[in-house]
Amino acid sequence: MLQQFDERNRDLLIGIDGKLFHRDEAGISPFDSAVQGGDAVWEGLRLYGGRIFKLREHLDRLHDSALALAFCEIPSHEAITAEIARTLAANDMRDGVHIRLTLTRGRKITSGMDPRLNQSGPTLIVLAEFKAPVYEKGGLRLVTSSVRRCPPDCLDPKIHHANLIQSILAKLEANAAGADDALMLDMRGFVAETNATHVFCARGGRLATPRVVACPEGITRATVLELCAADGLACEERDLSLAEVYRADEVFCTGTMGELAAVVEVDGRTIGAGEAGPLCARLAGLFAARTAREGERIV
Repeated sequence: MLQQFDERNRDLLIGIDGKLFHRDEAGISPFDSAVQGGDAVWEGLRLYGGRIFKLREHLDRLHDSALALAFCEIPSHEAITAEIARTLAANDMRDGVHIRLTLTRGRKITSGMDPRLNQSGPTLIVLAEFKAPVYEKGGLRLVTSSVRRCPPDCLDPKIHHANLIQSILAKLEANAAGADDALMLDMRGFVAETNATHVFCARGGRLATPRVVACPEGITRATVLELCAADGLACEERDLSLAEVYRADEVFCTGTMGELAAVVEVDGRTIGAGEAGPLCARLAGLFAARTAREGERIV
């Protein structure tokens, strides 16, 4: 599942603070808060046929995260959308594109942790790449990580921040085990999410997904819940134990970068029939139909 370089991205132009830079020349200051302390918020967006799916929801989450981190300045939705459109147009992109949107607290006047050292406004980075959904359709193999997701009283997951060390540590464990990704638990031992995606389980035709206690408010996750409600599929949000994952008929992951992806093995245990199940396939089809017709026109 290791992502490969796409030759179409060799001469990417990246948007940074309203200017475009070739990928080999793009950079931010060593005094930027993202470099100094991971002090930034981010979103992953997808472009389908010139439209970005759920753009408003992504920008709302970006704004709310920056607000929770007390950024002194937060660009408007309109200003950010304009920079996204400029970057996509410069790269002649219309479809099959993933956008990594990062907003940092900006440059500091000298190195240090104190946000009062940030006196020049935020840094906005628009990185758009030709990138198909990153997960294999044949199914993912997960291992449970020893790294736990923080509860809100340690670090509120509703802040979609760019300090991803927990996820990276969990991914290292998955790599070492020869798995595709890591399943992460909360401090109570219930399933939170993977190192990169939200998790759904199905048993007896009923779906369940963990509550957003130790995982972020996923936008693809919310879309799947909407699809379930519209299609008459029972789905509840509740605590899920590892045993429930092991005995599930189906498990699948959701996220902007990978859309919906089936899980066929967890901790050496085969899930269901060991292949993508009917509920995952049904919801993936409904999701594809929705992304094909919805979204904000950008290019």
